[in-house]
Amino acid sequence: MVMAGVLAGCGSGGDSGGDGGGTLTAYVYGDDAVKIQEAAVKEFNKTSKVKVKLIPVPGTEYVNKLRSAMGSPSAPDIFYNWGSGSIKPYRDAGQLVDLTSTVKNDATLKDGFLPSIIEAGSLDGKIYGVPMRGMQPVMLFYSKKLFAENKLEAPKTWEELQHAITTFKDKGITPFALGGQEKWPELMWLEYLLDRIGGPEVFNKIQNGDSSAWGDPAVLKSAQTVKELVDDGAFGKNFNSVDYGSGAAPTLLSKGKAAMHLMGSWEYSTQLGKAPEFAKNDLGWANFPTVAGGVGDPANVVGNPTNYWSINSRTKHKDEAIAFLKTMASKSYAQALVDNGDVPTTSNATSMLSGSPNPQFAKDQYDMVQKAPSFTLSWDQALESGVATPMLTEISKLFAGKSTPEQFVAAMKAVK
Repeated sequence: MVMAGVLAGCGSGGDSGGDGGGTLTAYVYGDDAVKIQEAAVKEFNKTSKVKVKLIPVPGTEYVNKLRSAMGSPSAPDIFYNWGSGSIKPYRDAGQLVDLTSTVKNDATLKDGFLPSIIEAGSLDGKIYGVPMRGMQPVMLFYSKKLFAENKLEAPKTWEELQHAITTFKDKGITPFALGGQEKWPELMWLEYLLDRIGGPEVFNKIQNGDSSAWGDPAVLKSAQTVKELVDDGAFGKNFNSVDYGSGAAPTLLSKGKAAMHLMGSWEYSTQLGKAPEFAKNDLGWANFPTVAGGVGDPANVVGNPTNYWSINSRTKHKDEAIAFLKTMASKSYAQALVDNGDVPTTSNATSMLSGSPNPQFAKDQYDMVQKAPSFTLSWDQALESGVATPMLTEISKLFAGKSTPEQFVAAMKAVK
């Protein structure tokens, strides 16, 4: 409730003056990329009588402060989120504007973004958010130097992946870097395995509240595959003491101590900052491989499709809020994202990517998402915290060998 006190007097809609003015407060994740949103607000305010007031909230505090503010009289009119499960409590409480008809009936919004991105942030087929940052698919990164030295190519099938694992182990190289000290890097493996083995429909059921779907055979097969990878030494022996946040896992890849790293697309910018020569010359990337017998489309991706703006149903300036959201589809906004090293989710982004810090990486990333039949939102964002938190704990236990695949399934079926 501290945030409510800080924002007293600038809550939903602000005060409307006699000139038709007023204020729209907008909560945003306060990181380095917030400068893009600050510039967009400044531009919008030049011509709008209702002004947007941007409130950056430190990333580590964002979720809790948003939750507190949304339960107070000083709730923001517009707020940054991850879509899907991250906004479900607000949807269930009637705090969100349903944007479905607005998007479908407005050419700027309907045609402005990749359909898979809009869908990934939706809930029960209804649209509550408009994309406002770059795409972040999870990709298989690898050392081109190590692969060339061992006469290997990026694995497209599980058999090729297993061959690569054996080859690198024989050379004393850890096949995969993994920040197992944190739980979310491990989650990426289960996300992709379940998609490749069972297709996106299995997790869709879980996301929609069907806890029995954790008992789907594809979930057990995915967990068993994780156990096989761990037992086979695919992540080395000490991955549980390796973290991602300090750069330990990325450094294993750049120093040639690990050959591959399954990570979000931000891995490129991470490597560019920590090991620029490696990023420019030796960092490769590919789709996650197929799994024999699996029914998932090999073009499917998982990760964070993007971030979204949603509108508080209590706002006094709904039309102006929608007008601000529409500016996210503009060419100038997309160009600002590109200049910052992001890959926009707008339909017109292709022509701009040549100006990216790495045009080929940007183009490959955009093509991957554009062609994806399904883009599954990271499970820890797609699910409500009451399920996501114990899920991450159970995944960590599975990777650490403290539970079996069968115990993992049973534990998740019991979470309500």
